Amino acid sequence: MNLAHAQTLRDLLRTQQVAALGTLHQGHPYVSMVPFALLPGSTAFVIHVSQLAAHTKDMLSNPQVSLLVIAPPTPGVIAQELARITVQGEAVQVAGGTPENAAAKAAYLSRFPQSELMFGFSDFSLFVIVPSSIRFVGGFAQATTISPETLAEVLSQG
Repeated sequence: MNLAHAQTLRDLLRTQQVAALGTLHQGHPYVSMVPFALLPGSTAFVIHVSQLAAHTKDMLSNPQVSLLVIAPPTPGVIAQELARITVQGEAVQVAGGTPENAAAKAAYLSRFPQSELMFGFSDFSLFVIVPSSIRFVGGFAQATTISPETLAEVLSQG
């Protein structure tokens, strides 16, 4: 991954707070919106979701998911030029009272401090999405597939 694409990817994941989450819902594709944070020192994405939500039930029955994070539209830039990352991976529910839960909660609240109240709701839980494949598009005709290791390297820079 070249330096310009690495910077674009870092900027995208640092500035965008919302992802489209793709799950399998009763055997059919289902897409919803989730705020996300990155687990420090990791490539895992952290989400905090309600047990009442369809996507949570979907992740519990089939943990294979996809996340799409896309740059906001910019005047003069066509949609196909917008930077984006698609992550395919496994959603793992983080058990309460564990060091992993504490780390995931800290990462999430660091990005979304206004969500503190939701951690008091019994139906909410944390999931980490562990990437297995990452597709990065830095602009029109600038797509590449990267490994979780490459993502970790990019995130550790700058």
